[in-house]
Formats: sequence, structure tokens, C-alpha cells
Amino acid sequence: MIAVIDYGVGNLLSVAKALEHIGSQVVVTNHTEDINKADGVIVPGVGAFGDAMSNLRQLELLDPLISVAKAGKPLLGICLGMQLLFSESEEHGVHAGMNLIPGRVVRMQGDYKIPQVGWNQLQLKRTHSLVENVAEGEFAYFVHSYYVVPQDSSVIVATTDYHQDVTAIVAKDNIVGMQFHPEKSSATGLKLLSNFVKWAETGGAKPC
Repeated sequence: MIAVIDYGVGNLLSVAKALEHIGSQVVVTNHTEDINKADGVIVPGVGAFGDAMSNLRQLELLDPLISVAKAGKPLLGICLGMQLLFSESEEHGVHAGMNLIPGRVVRMQGDYKIPQVGWNQLQLKRTHSLVENVAEGEFAYFVHSYYVVPQDSSVIVATTDYHQDVTAIVAKDNIVGMQFHPEKSSATGLKLLSNFVKWAETGGAKPC
């Protein structure tokens, strides 16, 4: 079973529907017992970093999420959910994140359209079981104005080119993240979600 965390942000149902489409058992929840029982946990998200962290604290979800992640349970952050995995964000002031992956969330800067909205190609930087059967150059759907800058670049699995290299997929042990929306990324997104579910449901074996 995969637990999709409901902490008062958007996009929960579309993530759950995508997981059901690939045959996964899903529960949309804000209960600690569901998090503890699940094979894997997904933190989706659309919205502001500071508000999201505040919601997690108010719902008493922050400590359970950090605990199960540190205990080795597979955890996937999607879009804002991926940004929350990092140490801090500069969105509307400086806000502390979960600090499961060291690094910062920064705003895009430049004379180009912000936010990045639309389909962009994935550029694979290393092998990982999360991107099994995903080819170089496949497209994913992005909607964001901020992006992550990991302290250690070795956690980067894929980037995308949006007037600069933008981190698209990260992985550190049992913790993974996607800046784009796999649930809106057609066949590519479903492959990525399937890979996460397969990994989680086989006991969270160490990914390659």
C-alpha cells in the first residue's frame, strides 16, 4: 500500500488516481498509523513552501514523516513535496524544510518566463531503479518557479534544461523526489510511479 499524504495542498486525487491506474493500493491520509503501515509514502504538493511546512506541523505529520524516512521507508516527494525534502527554501522568506536531503530551494532568475510551465525533456545523469526503462530525452510536465540546489550533486538523477540546468529527479538512499508532476506526465510519469511502487512494495530494497 502507498500512502499519499493529505496536508491541505492540491493535486492529491490526481496522484492517487494515477497510482490506482497502475494497479497500486492507495490511501489518501493524514493519519500517522497509515504512514507507519504503508509500504511507501508520497508527499505531493502545489503551493507555497512555508505554508506547506506549517500545515505538516499543525497536522502533526512532520515528525512521523521524518521518522519513517530516517528508518528507511521509501519516500517520494512530488513538485513542492520534493522541495520540502530539502534543508530550506527562500520562497517568501527563509523557511526550514525536512532536511532529509541537504540543499536549498531557490527562485529562478533571468529574463525568461517564470514560472516554468509545460513539457520539458529529462536528461539522465546516473542510473537508478527509479528511472528504469525511462529513456534519455523523455518528456515530463513541469509547473514551478523555484528549484532545488542540492549540497551534494551526486543525489541528482536527472535534470531538465530551462535556460539552465534544473534539478528534475533526486535520490538519496530511500528518499526520492521529482520536481515535475508524474501524474500529469503521460506514459513517462506512469513508468516512474510504477518503478517507485515496485521498489516500495518489494520492501524498499536498496536502489541501484
